[in-house]
Amino acid sequence: METLIELFDERPLENVLSTQVFTPERTVFICPPEIMRAERERRAVRSYLASKAPGSETVFESADMYDAKDVLRALEAACEKYPSCVLDITGGTDAALFASGVFCARRNVPAFTYSRRSGCFYSINNAPFGEKRECDLRLSVEDCFLMAGGAVKRGRVDNAVLGKYLKFFDPFFGVYMRFRREWTSIVNYMQRVSAPVNGEISLSVRGAYSVKSERGGLIRANEGALEELRRIGFIKNVEIVPGESVSFRFRDAQIRTWLRDIGSVLETYVYKACLDTGAFDDVCTSVVVDWEGDLKQNNVTNELDVMATKGVMPVFISCKTGDLKTEALNELAILRDRFGGRSAKAACVTCTKCQSITRHRASELNITVIDIDDLRKNRLHERLRALAEAEK
Repeated sequence: METLIELFDERPLENVLSTQVFTPERTVFICPPEIMRAERERRAVRSYLASKAPGSETVFESADMYDAKDVLRALEAACEKYPSCVLDITGGTDAALFASGVFCARRNVPAFTYSRRSGCFYSINNAPFGEKRECDLRLSVEDCFLMAGGAVKRGRVDNAVLGKYLKFFDPFFGVYMRFRREWTSIVNYMQRVSAPVNGEISLSVRGAYSVKSERGGLIRANEGALEELRRIGFIKNVEIVPGESVSFRFRDAQIRTWLRDIGSVLETYVYKACLDTGAFDDVCTSVVVDWEGDLKQNNVTNELDVMATKGVMPVFISCKTGDLKTEALNELAILRDRFGGRSAKAACVTCTKCQSITRHRASELNITVIDIDDLRKNRLHERLRALAEAEK
């Protein structure tokens, strides 16, 4: 393919998918004036396509995407400059699609589209190369953010080392479920007795049996939880003098981090569950998203608890050991829409019973809710697999 003409869309995938699949010599974007003024956005598209379709040129041409005549003018100009062109009508506005129809009728330019529902390309006009061609791309989690002009920073967990901990995640969650109602106190106790001393972090812990909470009350060591954490190998050398002292040693620094963080137990469990389904191509936890993409210190960032991809479909997952709030749903929907677009899915996993008003709001935002009933009845894998296999 010599020249591919794309109708620029606010959904990132629609802009870059065909270039990745068909690897044309160049891609010409018919885009709105605000994109022509936004150097950062154009640079992000160029950078992404340069990594996925090396050697392919990227060109931007301006048009008012809500003015069919102006879009037609830009299409005609592109065709004059690059006669051996094809048109992708997957994205764009209604006005741009109308202009594309007129353009194809005049020039008999090959045109095709992509169906998210079937995962195939289809010929619209004289484009046999695109007829029922399956899209076999497998996006990584990072790809989903790079194509939208964002970037991924390392979060609380180095995903590269998670493989050696997989055997621990199910037993860890089992301990949590046994002590779910006391979990916040258990983690707060861990935070207090293992606090750094003079800035130094130690894996060996020796502290009082009862410690003061942030609110001034006392938090007592949970002997049952400590024994279970010893049993699964998270801590060792446990010595407890009831009413007086507690000492133990964390298995390693990563385990120390997880036992000092209330939400990690659910995040790691959901992460492993995504892997266990075998339904996803890539899975990451603790994904920190830099919205601007240049990783500057003051940029807007969000942390996503778990993210997975299936083909070209991203799945955004938020994990809550406490009550699921409307604010969390809204934040998740914004992230999904900004970096995933129409093809993306979103889910919230909560260790509480989801209230009907919250579930209604989740339904309005097209967010799947997986709550404590699903976790107790071992339906997590089933629900995650359904997300991966859902119609796009």
